[in-house]
Amino acid sequence: MINRLEMNTATQNLENDHVYILRLIDVMEKMVLNCATDTAHLELVVNLIKTYADGFHHAKEEQVLFPLLEEKGFSKVHGPVAVMLHEHVEGREFVKGISRRIDVYKAGNVSALPEIYQYMQGYVDLLRDHISKEDNVLFRLADKALSSDEQLELLNKFGSIEKQYNSEQIAASILEIEGLEAFYMEDVMETISHASGQ
Repeated sequence: MINRLEMNTATQNLENDHVYILRLIDVMEKMVLNCATDTAHLELVVNLIKTYADGFHHAKEEQVLFPLLEEKGFSKVHGPVAVMLHEHVEGREFVKGISRRIDVYKAGNVSALPEIYQYMQGYVDLLRDHISKEDNVLFRLADKALSSDEQLELLNKFGSIEKQYNSEQIAASILEIEGLEAFYMEDVMETISHASGQ
């Protein structure tokens, strides 16, 4: 079983998800820099975004956290929650672009590759900024607005969402992210290895 960081609050739970999403987008950026052409890897990235980042993680935010924040006075028309929702939509558009261009590339049109990289980099840039805003602004505001009981209630609701996706699927997604890291981030893995004295 994957060891996940200890989580005492709902916002810590979401930040833990961000760790893996950031690792995935680091891989995506490396794939762009290396001009990766392995369609299985490109499709795996799309699948991981859809199931882990946009599926499992965003479900917790959109179905549970954001509605409670609205009850606390956060607007979904303007302000931080509104910005996050808009950026979720933007991210989905980038993923649609990646997926469609992969289909074109698989049909034999190599000119689709630069467009795949363009959409991938767009997603990377968006998500890095998005996660920074959530971790440093929205979640800190949420921590001030929510009581410990409300944080616990959110965590319990997150648990229900995690059951829908099942722990095996979540663990499998994390293992797939680590597999892509091992393939594309060799220099990073070597740095980690040297730093730990292995």
